[in-house]
Amino acid sequence: MHGAEDQPGGGNNVEEPTEISSPKEAADHALVLAFGRLQGAANRLEYILGRSLELECGISHLMFEVLLILGRAGGSGLPMRAIAQEQVLTTGGATRLVDRMEAAGLVERAEDPGDRRGRLVRLTRLGEETAVRASRVHVENIRRYFLAPLPPENRERFAEDLRILSHSARDELPRLP
Repeated sequence: MHGAEDQPGGGNNVEEPTEISSPKEAADHALVLAFGRLQGAANRLEYILGRSLELECGISHLMFEVLLILGRAGGSGLPMRAIAQEQVLTTGGATRLVDRMEAAGLVERAEDPGDRRGRLVRLTRLGEETAVRASRVHVENIRRYFLAPLPPENRERFAEDLRILSHSARDELPRLP
């Protein structure tokens, strides 16, 4: 038996307003099905790509994302709050993650010249090397599992649409204090 994501289109068009009056109509609503497909694809890709990073590079996907965030920030690093906000983590969750990354030699904490009480998190040499190696693995897996199944003529538009969705959702999130 196939899941809802395998059903073509659902019973209605995503642009048309639809009255939902039964559990069946709710489950088969085109928007519910479309979002379920997006979420299902994201969850499966997260597992596939994350598992590859763990096996080939020894880091979790979340650690990889933090390496990328710090790589974008440059040598001076970022405060913990900025890392937490980028990853939608609590500051406590970000601290525990950075603690594990520091123990693995991927990051270090340094004095924040702009805030005597603050600390910045920055990449170590091993963190830089791991970010590059993991990015190479990740890009190949993105090509294989994310781009290859899509028609070539739709890939650029799809990537742009995902950027728009990501920024729109990010802008709706509350800012951490």
